Amino acid sequence: MEQSNVFTVTQLNNQIKRLLEGHYRFVWVKGEISNFRIPASGHCYFTLKDEHSQIRAVLFRVQQRALRFAPEDGLQVICQGRISVYEPRGEYQLIIDVMELLGFGQLQLAFEQLKKKLEAEGLFDPQRKKPLPACPQRIALVTSGTGAAIRDILKVLQRAPYPLSVTLYPVRVQGAGAAAEIAEAIDVINRLADAYLWDVMIVGRGGGSLEDLWSFNEETVARAMACSRVPIISAVGHEIDWTIADLVADSRAPTPTAAAEWIVTRLSQIQQGLTDHQARLIRFAQQRLEPLRRVLDFLHRRLLDPRRRLADLRLLVDDRFSRLHLAWNRRIDRARGDIDRQHQSLSFYHPASRIRDGRQRLRQCT
Repeated sequence: MEQSNVFTVTQLNNQIKRLLEGHYRFVWVKGEISNFRIPASGHCYFTLKDEHSQIRAVLFRVQQRALRFAPEDGLQVICQGRISVYEPRGEYQLIIDVMELLGFGQLQLAFEQLKKKLEAEGLFDPQRKKPLPACPQRIALVTSGTGAAIRDILKVLQRAPYPLSVTLYPVRVQGAGAAAEIAEAIDVINRLADAYLWDVMIVGRGGGSLEDLWSFNEETVARAMACSRVPIISAVGHEIDWTIADLVADSRAPTPTAAAEWIVTRLSQIQQGLTDHQARLIRFAQQRLEPLRRVLDFLHRRLLDPRRRLADLRLLVDDRFSRLHLAWNRRIDRARGDIDRQHQSLSFYHPASRIRDGRQRLRQCT
């Protein structure tokens, strides 16, 4: 055997490395994930297998950012990557750049995984959710500033029986970066809540596909909603559309229009309730006052007019004064008559009169 045809282990592995990595630079491979693990480095190590064979694979942490689902054992996936040979061990593996789901849609799987995760943390618990205000008059809106949703909401709110204060925080509602904008808007509204005293926040958009609504299925939006001090109504899509935001929010409206209708209905109920209370208070007051009114009428009929009473007293005083004056004059006249009689009697018995009478009788005798 010629020495030139003998390879060292290193040389052989090097030849295999160049051959495999040069020929299989980018390949698509489908299979089932098994032996999935994530060490402290954050990279994903697992095996792709089918019925007859398997291959080791690795998904580095930087590539995981593009995933919309969490890889786990048993998932059927299709991966794009490149073959890499680790020469010290003589092992080869698939370095994955792109991973997508087979069969069950990756968006739907991502939805179910996040739903399961947040539900385990208690973010869907009704006990955690805040009650909606009894009289919502200061409203914060987080939606597109140019979409149909904002026009529909404002149109409905114009029917409110009371004046409303509406603050719009415009955001993108789909596409790259939309979820971050929505979460930031929720955070900003909460930071300003003490100054503006918003009663309720409506977060939503009009209908669309699952991809269009995906911003409201992002974990950042869900956690921003869960941390909100201002009660949130989620109003995303149509009645058949359910998002993670709907499950985390304090209340869910099937459409943005329905969210506005809830506010108008709530205020109309308050107005009707006040009207009913007013009517009951009036009836109660009338029922309480009617007996008192009858008593007052009875007393009024029995009580004479004070002016008539004063007139009668004046007549009585005048009559008594006239009678007193007449009686006094009569008494004076009687006293004068008594004085005259006493005077006559005294005059008759006066010594001078007796002397005069005696003289006359003497003269008559002489």
